[in-house]
Amino acid sequence: MHKPIKYVEKAVTYGAKGIWFAFERLNRVKPNPSPTPKWSDKPLLKSFEKSKPPLGWPRATDSLCPKCVPEIRQQILDGHLPHEVLLNQKVGEIKATIVEMDGKIMMVKECPKHGRFEDVMSIDTEFSQHLEEVFPGRDIRAHNDEKLHNHGSSTVKYGRGSVLTIDLTNRCNMMCDPCFMDANQVGFVHELQWEEIKQMLDNAITIKPRRQMSVQFSGGEPTLSPYFLDAVRYARKVGYNSVQAATNGIEFAKSFEFAQQAVEAGMRYAYLQFDGIGNAANAHRKVGNLFDVKLKAIDNLHRAGCEIVPVVTIVNGINNEQVGRIIQFALDNPKKIGFLSFQPVSFTGRDEAVTDDRRKAQRYTLSHLAHDVKNQTGLGEPRRDWFPISFMSTFSDWADLMHADDANNNWGQLSCGCHPNCGTGMAIMIDKETKEAVPVTAFLHGDQLAKDIAKVNDAARGKFLTSVGMALCLMKNYDSFKSPTHFKLMDLLQKFDKNYNVTGKNYGKVGPERTIDDVMKRRKDRWNFLFIAGMWFQDLFNYDFRRTEQCIIPYATQEGEISFCAYNTGVGWRNIIEKMHMTATLTKWYDEHGRHEIFAGGKNVKMEASDHNLILREGIVTTEEQHDLDKLGIAKNSREEKLRARDAKQKEARGPQMNDEAYNARMAALYREVVLKEKPAQSENGFIPLGALSKPNGNSAPAAVEAREAEPVAGD
Repeated sequence: MHKPIKYVEKAVTYGAKGIWFAFERLNRVKPNPSPTPKWSDKPLLKSFEKSKPPLGWPRATDSLCPKCVPEIRQQILDGHLPHEVLLNQKVGEIKATIVEMDGKIMMVKECPKHGRFEDVMSIDTEFSQHLEEVFPGRDIRAHNDEKLHNHGSSTVKYGRGSVLTIDLTNRCNMMCDPCFMDANQVGFVHELQWEEIKQMLDNAITIKPRRQMSVQFSGGEPTLSPYFLDAVRYARKVGYNSVQAATNGIEFAKSFEFAQQAVEAGMRYAYLQFDGIGNAANAHRKVGNLFDVKLKAIDNLHRAGCEIVPVVTIVNGINNEQVGRIIQFALDNPKKIGFLSFQPVSFTGRDEAVTDDRRKAQRYTLSHLAHDVKNQTGLGEPRRDWFPISFMSTFSDWADLMHADDANNNWGQLSCGCHPNCGTGMAIMIDKETKEAVPVTAFLHGDQLAKDIAKVNDAARGKFLTSVGMALCLMKNYDSFKSPTHFKLMDLLQKFDKNYNVTGKNYGKVGPERTIDDVMKRRKDRWNFLFIAGMWFQDLFNYDFRRTEQCIIPYATQEGEISFCAYNTGVGWRNIIEKMHMTATLTKWYDEHGRHEIFAGGKNVKMEASDHNLILREGIVTTEEQHDLDKLGIAKNSREEKLRARDAKQKEARGPQMNDEAYNARMAALYREVVLKEKPAQSENGFIPLGALSKPNGNSAPAAVEAREAEPVAGD
């Protein structure tokens, strides 16, 4: 039975619809021109002025050959080609077609040299169609950016982005598969010096439109950089409200004091690597107690005043069964977790040479995510409750219009203007007290709300009427009978006020002057707006330059700001720039600085304590690894793939006449003779007895060597 207030709110909704009818028609009369705010040299865009890339299918686009690109990149790294070919020529580029095949959306392309490639983009055509239909369009074209955006076909052209990423170091204290940057394996150290960090942050605020962004310090593991805290502090100083670290959490789990220092320096968010619930669900990262580390890191960071965003790399057959468990973990801990970021695997870095069989078996798309959330939690309808991340730009446009004439407004709103194929999300409203959770778009009609707000924005009537218009939009699209039990329309209006600073009420400051008291004040809100996001980074098999040019996650480098996908995948700017600006070879680095500790091969992280205050249901903790790929006979990662390829070559080399036992015996004899310098044992007739070719414990030498290889050492 509904509370009486729900009926009152229903009446308010009907009244708002009537008022909106008159308001919207008056608003159409002689709309005002869009203002040009101080943070842009170009006026704000009306909804009908926004450009869009070609959408729908079939459609043609520009892509890359998965075989040509690594070959050309290697030529650049070896000094046989100048890196300027990436600026002046379309190296490795081929045409691609995005089509519907057998109920799926596929990218199909053909290289004259390497033949045909195809990969799945979506397993739900209606879901993908919905995302593209509600895409609001690109942001203002980037300007005053010529020095920082100059990367040939990979150049970022639209907007300012949402997350400015700065890799402080390529050193890491883990040896993960997958790893898009191949940390600890490239043979040299690339670590930014202090002046380089300052220069990148100073450069970042010169690009227009100058919008608020999250500045994310990444790596490798950013906390290994001696300048980590200084970098956080300086990012706040130049004016960014949201500073974050993309971290595995090890250093924060080891020390609460370090977490405090980071928050005091200005860190607001920890983008925490998080693959599943339980140590077994994290076993593929090869750290024995990694889940215990995550729990302690969350506990320490939250107590210190930092917000936590678990970041989940989803690999089909490895941890896709964890989607529901991770969401349930967030629902059980709404006061500590307000955002989840799922990132379907991108076959790059250590996985760029992935075999076709493993790629097809492990491929995971945004459509997989939406359906897994529904199937594993019962939350959300893929074609009703999931929207492209860029959908939020309509709300950012409204906030930009509201504050366009503010005297001290030198920054635009954070705006997610990425391609609808890049990212998607679903918002869940959670009652922190009762744990009741309802998708926001189950009680707030998202599609129509965005259309209504766009009409308010296009009229550009000034602050008062624009705020009135938003209130009407929210009220007329609100369904009180489908909202959480204790949720009220006023709570919805306050949520928007809190996020967009409409009334000027102090909900806890977020600017450079933010204190721990402000953090605690913002946390008092009864309602947690949990955003479940999916961000799908490209690889060479599904690369689309239409996505790259409107990237919202630019990398700040010594060679300008580069799209995330162009940097880590695509033509591979990361490999080239890090080699160009190499700090030292590994040998020289270790001589001067020593080796940092690496947790791999099942090694445990030593922590002062492992206790925490998180709610952890016994039923969602995973006790064994996912075995889907074992059943299919598919390798789980690049290392396993290489070992299988090596074994296949060895079998081919020895021929069918030699069985495994004889082959291992021969290899053991060679190992003892060549490596250990032992004289081969001989029988009376001069032959080597088979028993002499094995170690006393029965293990052959090659097996022992392989076991040694499987245990990574720092710098290996």
